Amino acid sequence: MLELGQGPDAGAADLIKDGSEATFMEDVIEASKTVPVIVDFWAPWCGPCKTLGPALEQAVTAAGGKVRMVKLDVDQNQGIAGQLRIQSIPTVYGFVNGQPVDGFQGAQTPSAIKDFIDKLIAQSPAGDGGLDEALDMADQMVEEGALADAAQTYAAVLGEDKENIRAIAGFAKAHVAMGDLERARAILDMTPEGKAEDPAIAAVRATIELTEASADAGETSELRDKIAANPDDHQSRLDLAMALVGSGDTEGAIDALLESFGRDREWNEGAAKEQLFKLFDSLGAKDPIAQKGRRRLSSMIFA
Repeated sequence: MLELGQGPDAGAADLIKDGSEATFMEDVIEASKTVPVIVDFWAPWCGPCKTLGPALEQAVTAAGGKVRMVKLDVDQNQGIAGQLRIQSIPTVYGFVNGQPVDGFQGAQTPSAIKDFIDKLIAQSPAGDGGLDEALDMADQMVEEGALADAAQTYAAVLGEDKENIRAIAGFAKAHVAMGDLERARAILDMTPEGKAEDPAIAAVRATIELTEASADAGETSELRDKIAANPDDHQSRLDLAMALVGSGDTEGAIDALLESFGRDREWNEGAAKEQLFKLFDSLGAKDPIAQKGRRRLSSMIFA
């Protein structure tokens, strides 16, 4: 596994450099067998080049070593420009494994440049730099209770890829397990725009809300006594479900909420159904208890 905090072969050469025909084989063809290389064909007299070049450099730097950039002045390197049939500038090619795999002409928006770079990184011969392996290890640490070590690993991954949804969710989940809900919420605030409803993020958010609700739910024995005295005491049944969540009995919590839903699905603006969905989200779509609960809820809704 590559050491976190370094892109593939990081430090072996500058991320951004001026190239030439003499160095093209080393800087582009050979280098792209390790990490994708962007080649920016430009000229000093080209107006759009003066805008695109800095934007590319900024995006390459932000990628943190996962891609490199070589700038080629077409006036000084007409042989390479001719071989690659450069007919107008700026022209940009992305090389992977010694071959051009993508490219574009003309100025581009920052988002288009980022998309271009992300696609190149996805084709990287060095993969993701070991991030998935690190995340697998961190997930295992959480399961084993090594929460501090897991949190450090998730943080290291985010240092390499700040928008990694799996790392954000795992980092927050570790802090939930450590009882630091405030920190967990702050971590979820790092979620990129448009990804707030990602299942992994939704699961942690639901877990935070359920953890808070379970903290004030009360004693299960007292709540069961209240329900026995009045089976339609929906608030006590809801509190019992949250108390069961707090004790780790999610299946029992689902049973209690389904019972409440079956007795009065509209009580408190559908509170039982809302809590059920939070529980399902927190467990994840593949969890057998969640799957069973969803089936039972569906059968009650459509009965």
